[in-house]
Amino acid sequence: MTWTRLAAVGHGSSATVYLASAAPSGDVFAVKSAELPESEFLKTEQRILSSLSHPSIVSYRGFDVTRENGKLMYNLFMEYATGGTLADEILRCDGWIKETAAGFYTRQIVKGLEYLHKRGLVHCDIKAKNILIGEDGLKITDFGCSKWVNEPAAIGGTPMFMAPEVARGEKQGISSDIWSLGCTLIEMVNGAPPWPTDGDPVSVLYRIGYSGESPEIPSFLSEKAKDFLGKCLRRNPTERWSASQLLEHPFLEDTNSEWFEESKELDSNSPTSILDQGVWNSQSELKTEEWDDDRIRRLSMFRWEIKWESDGENWMTIRGRCVDGEDEAESISGQTKSLELFDRTVRFRVSDDVISDLVSLIS
Repeated sequence: MTWTRLAAVGHGSSATVYLASAAPSGDVFAVKSAELPESEFLKTEQRILSSLSHPSIVSYRGFDVTRENGKLMYNLFMEYATGGTLADEILRCDGWIKETAAGFYTRQIVKGLEYLHKRGLVHCDIKAKNILIGEDGLKITDFGCSKWVNEPAAIGGTPMFMAPEVARGEKQGISSDIWSLGCTLIEMVNGAPPWPTDGDPVSVLYRIGYSGESPEIPSFLSEKAKDFLGKCLRRNPTERWSASQLLEHPFLEDTNSEWFEESKELDSNSPTSILDQGVWNSQSELKTEEWDDDRIRRLSMFRWEIKWESDGENWMTIRGRCVDGEDEAESISGQTKSLELFDRTVRFRVSDDVISDLVSLIS
């Protein structure tokens, strides 16, 4: 396929996402690129995406290797979702999404999870930032932390959305995605993290794993929504409902797409539409925006990574409310490790033995 690289729409420590155009059709798609020697994580994502096909999963479009400016680049082609992420939608809706809309969005996410789980795949990082809004609905994306059920792999995900068993480093399975789904629904209707942000990420992990508590269910929700969340946020993973069971829950039965179709028409005429040419022309003029919230609130929402190796994929979104990355040092078991903190989308990966080290820091 002959294609042209257009504007960059997101970047990480070792890869960048671009808008791209195919020739001669002019079809627009997304391409995630990394230098070939640093592309193992991208090849892993390619292997996962190429095996998936579902309306609620971002579509795989292929891959290639190109030589650009004297460097070999590995390029992963994917469907481009014009509506941005579900996190963007929360901001567009004045910081929270109405229950009716949240139910419609949740149903589409659950459909995607049912498909993944029946194939034995655990996403491991469900949250609003990893859900795209396409022309025909929502799409689960970012399979960088994903694993097959029986595959040994390091714990991955976002602290605020981790299930208790994951926070303890015991297991990350299909039911862990269901817990994260419940946290994502709270994120939608509250416009805030599912846990209070009065502590650092390590304290949040400890609270999730060992306090015996579950995220507070918003009191303003309907009884159906509250019951749905109760089925997702059971601390015992064996007691959580499966995606197939959740699709039969009354909270998801009354959803419809009429308002979604209307909102697409409004978005396409908006000067702030994601495909508005003016946005791309002014991309270089965008600056990061400092939040008024305290630093702890920001860090507790972000994904973070203990850098055992120099490679890895640390995603930071260019558009939206961004905070510059920064490096800190954290002493764990007498060894100083690099702790990288980025806005919202930095990869979190630790091996099982690190969980106990994290707990010992605050015990």
